[in-house]
Amino acid sequence: MDSISKPVSLREHVVPVEAGEHVVGAVWLKQTLALALADGRVLRWRDGETQSVEAHGGGLLCVASDGARLISGGDDGRVVATSADGAPEELARDQKRRWIDAVTVSSSGSIAWNSGRNVHARDDKGRLRSIEVASTPQGLSLAPKGYRLAIAQMNGVLLWYPNTEAKPDFLEWKGSHLDVTWSPDGRFIVTAMQENALHGWRLGEKPSHMRMTGYPAKPRSLSWSHDGLWLASSGADAAIVWPFQGEGPTGKAPRECGARHAKVTRVAFHPKALVLAVGYDDGCILMIRLTDASELLVRPAQRGSGITAFAWDKLGKRLAFGAEDGAAGVLTLPGG
Repeated sequence: MDSISKPVSLREHVVPVEAGEHVVGAVWLKQTLALALADGRVLRWRDGETQSVEAHGGGLLCVASDGARLISGGDDGRVVATSADGAPEELARDQKRRWIDAVTVSSSGSIAWNSGRNVHARDDKGRLRSIEVASTPQGLSLAPKGYRLAIAQMNGVLLWYPNTEAKPDFLEWKGSHLDVTWSPDGRFIVTAMQENALHGWRLGEKPSHMRMTGYPAKPRSLSWSHDGLWLASSGADAAIVWPFQGEGPTGKAPRECGARHAKVTRVAFHPKALVLAVGYDDGCILMIRLTDASELLVRPAQRGSGITAFAWDKLGKRLAFGAEDGAAGVLTLPGG
């Protein structure tokens, strides 16, 4: 990452990828980039060559990945796995064809998804469990360690161990919780809310609350730093980065990075360094180093091309992005 400090133009190191459709999500499957498209296709790109495969017979709504597969849910009621080659594989199908608009996967291969008011979880050995929740489940997130699922819903988060008969725990906070994420060490859970705020809990015998407010829009993109000490979020005209050292952000002010006259739509921390990729609704992409707030332009603003997806590869050498107008690209950092 030494190249970040040099006055190079990163724009010259971006290779365009023509997706041709709104990009819902992007993941790296080793050397292959997979772009999940809103029309139900997955575009696979490697070394400048592209291949399109149909994953869903309708709209593709959500994406997750375990590094080996892109897992997607669609309005056809199906959960599908797409690997770096071969045909997409159906993992589950809702008989009532209810939308699958939340999916999560662990590094070990366990997956979970929603349909109606039900949440289904399948472990890495193929054992399936389901639970019905009190209100429509929104965001889902599997814990970084162990088989525990966080389910964001109305008025809080349900914490469920699918492989036990134990009664789920409920973290209560009034309002509509849309997305949920665990901190890398499993100490914190944070949700993005309909009410233009984040809410967090520090877990323990008596979970404590953390309120993170002041957003002018919904903070729908969240990204943890590699060391788990910072949480970046969208929803403002700068990336809002909260400190999670010690007991969390309570009583601490967040950092604001990359302030512009445009809303931040996507954020993605580098997997090994305190460098943040920030995408805006006007199509601009900046790369920002937290240590000194230095900024480099990756992509200039392009009307109608708001950033909708980011993906760093495992080593942090390449950043892929996708936009609402079907534009996409891959930045290869100079010097590796």
